[in-house]
Amino acid sequence: MLTFYTAGESHGRGIFAFLDGIPAGLNISKEVIDNDLARRQMGYGRGGRMMIEKDRVDVLSGIRGGLTLGSPVMLAVWNADFENWKSYMDPFSIVSGKELYTPRPGHADLPGAIRFCHKDLRNVLERASARETAGRVAAGGLLRCLLNELGINVYGYVSGIGKVKFDGMFDIGKRDASSVFCPDPVTSKEMEKAIEKAIKDGDTLGGEFRIEAAGLPAGIGSSAQWNKRLDTIISAFMMSIPAIKAVQIGKGVHSGAVYGSNFHDEICARSGRRTNNAGGIEGGISNGQNIVATCTMKPIPTLIKGLDSIDIRNGAETRAQYERSDYCAVPAASVVGEAMMIVSIASAIMNDFGQANMDELKYAFEEHRRRSELP
Repeated sequence: MLTFYTAGESHGRGIFAFLDGIPAGLNISKEVIDNDLARRQMGYGRGGRMMIEKDRVDVLSGIRGGLTLGSPVMLAVWNADFENWKSYMDPFSIVSGKELYTPRPGHADLPGAIRFCHKDLRNVLERASARETAGRVAAGGLLRCLLNELGINVYGYVSGIGKVKFDGMFDIGKRDASSVFCPDPVTSKEMEKAIEKAIKDGDTLGGEFRIEAAGLPAGIGSSAQWNKRLDTIISAFMMSIPAIKAVQIGKGVHSGAVYGSNFHDEICARSGRRTNNAGGIEGGISNGQNIVATCTMKPIPTLIKGLDSIDIRNGAETRAQYERSDYCAVPAASVVGEAMMIVSIASAIMNDFGQANMDELKYAFEEHRRRSELP
C-alpha cells in the first residue's frame, strides 16, 4: 500500500511530501523531480510569488546513493519567501500585521474558519493555498521514476482557458514551447489574449487540462469493490487539486449524448480497440488503452477588484481583501494534474502488486503485462 501526504504552509519554512510503501532499489533522478517543480512555476498569468521561489527538492529521508531504501521518504521544497514572513509565521511567537478578517468568496477562508474555529483567516489560507501543490509535484516527480521503470509515461497539456479551446493532437515539443502549455501555437496566442483581458479587468480566469497515461496494461484496478476501481482512485486524486470543479474520464460529459453503438470501444485482434471513448477504463479496470482524464478548473478566487464579503469580527459588509495571487494558473495546474495521475496509478499498481523491492515489482508487473496481451 502506498501512503502519501503533504504538510506545510504557504509562507512557512517549506512544503513537505511524505511517501511510504515505495519499493527499495528504485533509482531516483533529482533532475526529473526538479524539472517537474520548475514546470509548475511556469505559465502565462502567474503572480509575483513565482519570481521569488526557485523550487528544488531536498530529500530528508528514505533515499541513499540515488536509491530508495524501502523506508518512508520525506521530501522538502523550501519556501524562499519565508525570510520575508518568519516574524509572522514563527511557530511560537508572532508579530501582528498579517491578520485577515474578510473571507474571499470561493476560497477556503470562511468555511475553514468555521470548521477549525479560527478568528484569524490566515490560519486557514496558509494551508489551503495552492503553494501546497509543490509537495504534490515533488512526490509525483519521484513516482514518475517508478512508472518510467515500468514503461508508463504520464503527460498533460492545457486544453482550454476561458472560452478558448484546443482539441488537437498532443506534441510535447509544442507544449513545452507554449507559455500556456497548449500544444498549438495559434491557440496558445488566443489563450494569452484571454488571460491579458482578465488581468486588465482585475479579474481571474479558469480553464481545463487533459492528462494521459500511456503504457499501462489492461487489468489494473478492480470492479470487486468501489474503492479499488481505477477511475475512483484517479478521480479522487484529481478532484483534490485546488480549484478543480469537475473531472472527466474519456469522453466524460459527452458520453450521454450519443447512442451506445457510437460510443463503446469495439474490440479487435492485436490492436485491441479502434477508439478510446472510455478513456482506458472499463468497469473500474484499465483496458490497455491510454488513460485519459480531463479536469476543469474554476477561476482563482483571489481578485484584485475584490468581491462582496463581511468582516468576521462584527459582520459588517465590506469587500474581500486582496492576497498576492495568480491571474490564471491552469498551466501550472496541468503539472499538478500529471503528479496526481502519477500518484494515483502508482497507488493502484502497489495495491495490485505490493512488492518490497523494484526487481520483484518489475518481474511481477511484466508477467502481468505479458498475460494481458490479446491473442
